[in-house]
Amino acid sequence: MRFTYQARTKEGKIQTGTVEAGSYKAGVEALQRHDLTVVLLEGDSSIPFYARSLKIFQKVKIKELVMFYRQLAILSEVNTSLLDSLKAITEQLTNPYFKDILFEVETDVRGGEALSSALAKHKKVFSPFYINVIQSGEATGRLSEVLKYLADHAEKEFVLRAKIKGAFTYPGFIFSAFVLVAGLMMVFVVPKLTIVLVESGQKLPLMTRGLIGASDILRSWSWLIVLIIVILGVAFVRFKKTKRGEEAWDKFKLKIPVLGDLSRKIYITRFSENFSTLLKGGLPILSALKISSQVIGNVVFSDLIKKAAGEVKTGKTISSVFEKSDDIPALVVQMLKVGEKSAKLDTILERLAIFYQGEVDRLVNNLTQLIEPFMILILGGGVAFLVAAILMPIYNLSGGF
Repeated sequence: MRFTYQARTKEGKIQTGTVEAGSYKAGVEALQRHDLTVVLLEGDSSIPFYARSLKIFQKVKIKELVMFYRQLAILSEVNTSLLDSLKAITEQLTNPYFKDILFEVETDVRGGEALSSALAKHKKVFSPFYINVIQSGEATGRLSEVLKYLADHAEKEFVLRAKIKGAFTYPGFIFSAFVLVAGLMMVFVVPKLTIVLVESGQKLPLMTRGLIGASDILRSWSWLIVLIIVILGVAFVRFKKTKRGEEAWDKFKLKIPVLGDLSRKIYITRFSENFSTLLKGGLPILSALKISSQVIGNVVFSDLIKKAAGEVKTGKTISSVFEKSDDIPALVVQMLKVGEKSAKLDTILERLAIFYQGEVDRLVNNLTQLIEPFMILILGGGVAFLVAAILMPIYNLSGGF
């Protein structure tokens, strides 16, 4: 964002001009680093108010973060300075919100801050996992290597999310379309049919009477149905935000047939990948466990990892804690034992992540293949019911044609 400034130099002279900065604070800091005392700093008034206010609705997409880490890793690998790398990445961004954030990061780094410290000011965008790994890379002088680890990790996470999302997008769209069409028929088609059938005086089949009753309820009490759905939805969201609700929901997800097994393997993959990356980044085991528990995405697994961290403090092993949990497969426990005994825990975890990534891919593919025929059966049954409920009385009314 462009700011117009008026400032006083060391000699007491007034200086005016413009400065590019991601925020008002960043603009002030940028001028102060040039030994200027800011008298006045105003944002560019040519930007409409509505365009600026929409920033509260903007966010950084996962794909954009993946591209950021990959580009930073590539530029670091070819010995491009950190400042030049940040500047080059910032200039080619199309997301103004992300561009402003990276401009602030670049400004902070230019002012002498470490990259991890600059990123830590934007925790809504950059997770503690990435910040801590980068901090470790800075401390050990392996920043370029660490950035490559992070880029690979971010891409794997993105691919995993995309596969899971893709498996449910098509069935969800088809089911929503069916519900919409069925609802329109119940509101507009069935009432007109009801008038004809009632006037005929014939005894209506049970499914037809049920369809007409459902149509009457939907037309007369649609506002109440919508209100109940909204109230239940809001209540569920609020309950899920509580510690008790989050724990109950995460436990429930692990008990759902098929999906529970998929979720469990996703969390194991995420733990193995994150923990391995953190250890390779040079973090101590306790710190790596603590950070992994924050990014796992499930309270049950998060609490288990925190418990393991507590036991490791007393001299026990991670595997001794994990083998007491019903949510951790015996294979994971056994491989952790091998890694702990051989002092190659990071390598074992990496192989474990690769194995379970394959398991997740297989389950997602199988689930996709199972969902399609299952949806066809449900939709076919729904269409058959609607057709039978409507055509049967018409058939009887016409005397069997």
